[in-house]
Order: sequence, then C-alpha cells, then structure tokens
Amino acid sequence: MLPKQRQDQIVRALKADGAGGVKVLAAQLGVSEATIRRDLEQLHEQGRLTRVYGGALAVDGGDEPFADVSVVNVDEKDRIARRAASLISDGQSVLLDIGTTALRLAQHLHGRSVTVVTSNLAVLEELQNDEEIELIILGGFVRRSYRSLVGYLTEESLRQVHVDWLFLGTSGVRPDGGVMDSTMIEVPVKRAMIKAADRVVLLADATKFPGHGVAKVCEPTELSVVVTESAADEATRTQLTEAGVQVILA
Repeated sequence: MLPKQRQDQIVRALKADGAGGVKVLAAQLGVSEATIRRDLEQLHEQGRLTRVYGGALAVDGGDEPFADVSVVNVDEKDRIARRAASLISDGQSVLLDIGTTALRLAQHLHGRSVTVVTSNLAVLEELQNDEEIELIILGGFVRRSYRSLVGYLTEESLRQVHVDWLFLGTSGVRPDGGVMDSTMIEVPVKRAMIKAADRVVLLADATKFPGHGVAKVCEPTELSVVVTESAADEATRTQLTEAGVQVILA
C-alpha cells in the first residue's frame, strides 16, 4: 500500500470512530506503530487530524461521504455480499441497511424474485429498474452524505413491515461480539430494523474486528448470522459462535 493510500485510510478510520490509537491503527493497517506515528505527524501537519498522546482525533465529527467509503476494501465487500445473497431464497423479503456492502448485496439480487425493503438510496438507484424485484422504500429524512434515510419517519415505517432477512452493516464488532456504530443518528433505525426481521445477518469485513463505535446497536444474541472473512479476529468469532451465531467466512 502506498503511503498516500494508507494515510487516506487512517483519516477515514478516524472520521468513522472519532479517534484512534496508534496500536489499533497499526493492527488494522498491518504496519508498524512507528509507521503509524509518522503518518499521524504528517497528517497533523496537513491539518487532516489532531495529534494527541497515543493516537489522534478526527478534525470533525462529520459523516464520511458514501463515495469515499465505496472504494475501500471493494473485493472483500463483494465476496461478503455475494455469499450473503446466497442465503436468500426466491419469494422471500429482504431488508437492506445503509452502507456500501448492502449496495453490493443488492447488485447480486438482480433478476431475483424477491421483495427488497430499504432506507439505502444507493440500493434504490441500483434496483429501481429491475422489474423482477418488488422494491419498498422507507420514508425519512435524507442524509445526503451517506445516501440514507433516517429519523422518526424511517423508524415508524419499520414498525409497519416484517421481513424474512435483515442484512445489517456496522462500524465495528467488539471483542464480546457486541455490534457498534459510530453514527448516533443511524442507531435507532438499525434497532428498528432488527425488530422488523425474522433473521438478522451482520455483514462485516475483517477491518471491523475489533470495533470502536460509540453506540451499541445490539448484542450478539440478537444476530442469526455473521458473514465475514477468515482474517477477522478469531477470538471474536469464537465469542459469536458461543452466543449461538452462525459465522460464515466468505
């Protein structure tokens, strides 16, 4: 990975979590702590983050644009999405969360006789012309930076539907298997989605283990399946399995 790519990933990680420690960033990016420290110093000089003892803080707490996230870990997300799509049978109903992995899952549903319910505007754009798919869009406030619908109207819409499958995104998975999110406004919507589904599938690539989101979305016992990669933290995967979750490696 080129230094510029690595530094961009550091900035994205800080925007998602608000802060990051040297040890955690080094583990996530697979480089030495010394390398991360040099990167943080350079990024601090460029005004892209604030250097603090032991790590760094995001310059602001704004949402990371959807377009930026969509180009990160593309191959990994696509493998996870393809494997997740294989769980769905024709005739079933599917609820898709926000995020770029959910969009990739939608791409694998083309031509399928399924019902898709979503608050993800990118999924709407992807599936709106596919006449095989029955497409239902939840109401709500438009969050343009992340192409999603949020708020009271979204939560109220979810109380009126029930689906076979929910495919859920996350900012991170804690070592105890707890599902976290760093964007507070999305958490009530995610919780309402969980209540609206028979089975909950978490989509999480290896970079989401461990997670550092500020708000808990759900306990591992509320999940049915986690689709991830073999590189995901083994101890956390064991915790999920012991909680009764089926862990599928894409």
